[in-house]
Amino acid sequence: MDDDPGFLALTRHRTTTGQLLADAARRRGMAVRTLPGGRVPPELRGRRDAHYFGGPRYGAAVAGDLGVALLAPPDAWLTTLPYEFTGRRITAATLAEARALTRPAFVKPPSDKSFTAAVYPDGGAVPHTARLAPGTPVQIAEPVHFAAEFRLFVLDGAVRTGSQYARHGVPRAAPLDGHPHREAVHAFARRLLDACGGTLPSAVVVDVGLMRRPDGGEPRWAVVEANMAWFSNAYAADPERVLDVVLRAAGPRHRVEPRDLAFTGGTG
Repeated sequence: MDDDPGFLALTRHRTTTGQLLADAARRRGMAVRTLPGGRVPPELRGRRDAHYFGGPRYGAAVAGDLGVALLAPPDAWLTTLPYEFTGRRITAATLAEARALTRPAFVKPPSDKSFTAAVYPDGGAVPHTARLAPGTPVQIAEPVHFAAEFRLFVLDGAVRTGSQYARHGVPRAAPLDGHPHREAVHAFARRLLDACGGTLPSAVVVDVGLMRRPDGGEPRWAVVEANMAWFSNAYAADPERVLDVVLRAAGPRHRVEPRDLAFTGGTG
């Protein structure tokens, strides 16, 4: 019954975004189920109408039993973008290479966010955890400053909703609608998605920002990163429209469109 709204599965870890999405799902007539740790109850297996919101490690553990495909942007996506959209040098590297740096650099972990993406003074400051092998892929970028950063929930190549989430590196949520930068954000997003939308899943989060370079160059709009919609804080975005994106990004495996199969990471 593909017209059945199905259910939204959440982890036991409560978040503000999870609760907002749960409320939005209920308004659509969807059931909301909180999963016990590490497993899917027998009554929820094989139903073909599940959707998911939560962390990537838990998601990978339950996606098979839920019958859910988790759409995610490629880990190296940012390194493939033209300079006109990044405004800075970004390279793919290994954790071992990052730890060998002798200069300040922004180091970003894989999409599982296994350590904090940040500017580190040198490689010795990059976190060491036993769980991460030296060959773990990371991204290394020259340090820049973002005066304002925005989260965009994208569906089928168009921004469905968005929110400011930081100013000058300090968390500060504000709706994109009515924001002084709204038109500039949408214009940049249209250029980006027209040129590079095919390199992303149909439902995804893209963070963009107004970047200021240390060399004093003119401020410019640039991509911060891309993220999984099913593991992204909504901040001040419209929860109903965020849910539209999440339901596609982590929905029934049998409904995945052919163009999205490359972004399922083995869950499709």
